[in-house]
Amino acid sequence: MSTGATVADLAAEQDALHDCVAELAPDDWLRPTPARGWDVRDTISHLADTDEMAIDTVRDGPRALNAVAELAATADDVTYQGVLRGRRKPGAACMAWWEGAFREERDVLAALDPATRVPWGIGMRATSFVSARLMETWAHGLDVRAALGLETVDTDRLAHVAWLATRALPYAYTVAGRTPPDGALRVELSLPSGATWEYGPPDAPHRITGPAGEYCRVFVRRLSPASARGLRADGEVARAAIEVARAYL
Repeated sequence: MSTGATVADLAAEQDALHDCVAELAPDDWLRPTPARGWDVRDTISHLADTDEMAIDTVRDGPRALNAVAELAATADDVTYQGVLRGRRKPGAACMAWWEGAFREERDVLAALDPATRVPWGIGMRATSFVSARLMETWAHGLDVRAALGLETVDTDRLAHVAWLATRALPYAYTVAGRTPPDGALRVELSLPSGATWEYGPPDAPHRITGPAGEYCRVFVRRLSPASARGLRADGEVARAAIEVARAYL
């Protein structure tokens, strides 16, 4: 998929979440989310802040992710910067901040050559970087909708999240301090439309199958593997992948 097409999917994900918060009453911004210690305002502020970091990362600006991380004591400090900025503002102002950030971000990302390598963490190709922004928007959108009592309607945009999650497995093993087991992995997932998303050799002996919604939620840690009852992991490599699942830095 081209960078432009991926940005269009990112925009759709951002717009869907924006619709959920556009008319919130002041008190609703303070509703707690499933993310411990974060309310709706915190979550939207974090997205605004990381969208701004994404822009500066592409442009080699002063708040590029790796520059910010180098000055921070821990990864959590980087994460909480946006939250703390947002707590100085009313919810509606945080929404306006995020809206301005994501609209500029779309323009910046759409102009990227697909071959560009963006120095976000260890670096990723432009289209992968856009998918990463979509993944973060979707994951935090789950938290916001849960806080507001809104239903989450999955879409085939989950294909981006599934791809990123699967490709991030080597990184997930590193974070977990584990050595990946030997063997090829096949992932076959059912997208909401009924289409199939697949990755890996068709004859791989180790397989993960099931609904894309459950797979993606496990990899963004919004669903425990034990609660993903539609997900099946056959073989040591598949079971290990579910155990270390992590789609984000």
